[in-house]
Amino acid sequence: MNAVSGTDLLLYDYWRSTAAYRVRIALQLKGLAYEQRSVHLVRDGGEQRQPVYAALNPQQLVPTLVHGESVLTQSLAIIEYLDETWPQPALLPAEPLRRAQVRTLAQVIACDLHPLNNLRVLQYLSGELAVSDAAKSSWYQHWMSQGLRTVEALLTRYGRAAAFCDGEQPGLADCCLAAQIYNARRFACEWECYPLIRQIIASCDAHPAFQRAAPEQQPDAA
Repeated sequence: MNAVSGTDLLLYDYWRSTAAYRVRIALQLKGLAYEQRSVHLVRDGGEQRQPVYAALNPQQLVPTLVHGESVLTQSLAIIEYLDETWPQPALLPAEPLRRAQVRTLAQVIACDLHPLNNLRVLQYLSGELAVSDAAKSSWYQHWMSQGLRTVEALLTRYGRAAAFCDGEQPGLADCCLAAQIYNARRFACEWECYPLIRQIIASCDAHPAFQRAAPEQQPDAA
């Protein structure tokens, strides 16, 4: 990781958190030094529910980024803050239409697809609703398929997918897509049937920033 002078970044993180994974990729792409503090989402009923952390992040989710005296939550907001504070390398294109298209791809994943398969949703299905493991897996795979099909269609429409979602350099949409495909692999969801997504993920897998941000590379990985 490349240290950047003047940074004072603390990331509350969990190695398998999809949202935190997005932010780690962005930090690595920017070459920003940061401290990590693990918030275990399962142990002891979930450390995110403990009063000290709940006071920091009222949603009781990760990630939370502390920069000096400022506390930021929500992964997309954090990534855009990083991009505006440390503009190079840019994670969003300069041209307004392309920026909107990249944000669309990111939001399809982060706002529509991922929340339906989030850990707390799966826990509610298993616990409060007593859904079977088979039915829960079907739920997960259904929403993953819906979301990835939409992403592939949008990439086709925009016509710029090459190495990455918006061309030859990774950015915001790639942070979201790579983290989501980690989950697709983990839960045996079909994703390699989408040629543009498959091409982009091959580029992400080969990129050092994505490799350093990978869940298994984190200090709290178990």
